[in-house]
Amino acid sequence: MTTFTYNAFKPPFWLTNPHLQSILPKFFAPKAPEYRRVVRKDSLDESDIAYDFYDAHPIENSENGELEQTPLIVLFHGMEGSSDSHYARALAYQMHAQGWHFVVAHFRSCGGIPASGRVFYNAGDTGEVHYMLQNLSEKYANMYAVGVSLGGNALAKYMGEYGEKALCKGAAVISAPVDMSSAALSMHSFLSHRIYTPYLLNPIIKKALANDISKEEIDSIKAVNRISDFDDIFTAPRHGYRSNNDYYHSASALPYLRDVKKPLLLISAKDDPFLGFTATANDVSDCVTIIDTKHGGHVGYIRYRSDSKQAQGRDKKSRFDINWLPETVSAYFHSIGVDATVKSK
Repeated sequence: MTTFTYNAFKPPFWLTNPHLQSILPKFFAPKAPEYRRVVRKDSLDESDIAYDFYDAHPIENSENGELEQTPLIVLFHGMEGSSDSHYARALAYQMHAQGWHFVVAHFRSCGGIPASGRVFYNAGDTGEVHYMLQNLSEKYANMYAVGVSLGGNALAKYMGEYGEKALCKGAAVISAPVDMSSAALSMHSFLSHRIYTPYLLNPIIKKALANDISKEEIDSIKAVNRISDFDDIFTAPRHGYRSNNDYYHSASALPYLRDVKKPLLLISAKDDPFLGFTATANDVSDCVTIIDTKHGGHVGYIRYRSDSKQAQGRDKKSRFDINWLPETVSAYFHSIGVDATVKSK
């Protein structure tokens, strides 16, 4: 592997607050690109799943079974995320600028398509991650993955659990709660509970109530005011876990990181209000690179450009941009040899 170099994240002092970092990016995200949507069934053949592509160039159907050679960057989004999330938009433009294909692989119930089966999504569902990559591997020869927040935990766990059998050649994981028990405790803090819990929990509850559930489940879910309580009442039993504690223990990526066999980048901020314990060098294999920044919040990393350099797809007058994450991820992919991949004409 070649040396990986990247620009340090250094926001001005007045932009170091983790809550500003976590909240502001959605206001400075570029306009969503024109995605090409493909809908397929999930691994259980129950729910429809949306794949939103931003193609580097038109994809032609090969009559002799040849695979597309241009690299495909696959994004696994965070809780209640989608191809419209601020980080998805920013990543889409950055990957497109590199000449790579980009796709957001939505988890069940996300991307505007309701779940049709009993299960939704959970942070440890590596089987679903593998299945989505299998679907994509039917057309694309060279896949790399990015995981954000809960999707990042699922991807990191997948990379360790599947080892050499992981279908992507490398991955980058951003702001992932790799130790979900301590992350749950962080979300119980006063500010996190007041600021973020309603934003994340209300859409999940709305989806759950629209599902085929019993009156007892409805009454219990309506009384929930913490994500951990929802996980105990709904997520855990629906996905085969005994409790929220069992879910957090079983789904956490941290114990699997020592088994990673392919290049993996972990990016997290020490001030992330969503995270608890994060991985250290002693927790991971030699294939894992860790960037542990002082500031950045949760999937934040918003910068202020004193030179008015514009962000991808934004108004030239904007001094704010959220491109540090996409730039760092693309630099990592370059360092592990993505450019060495043969590209289509």
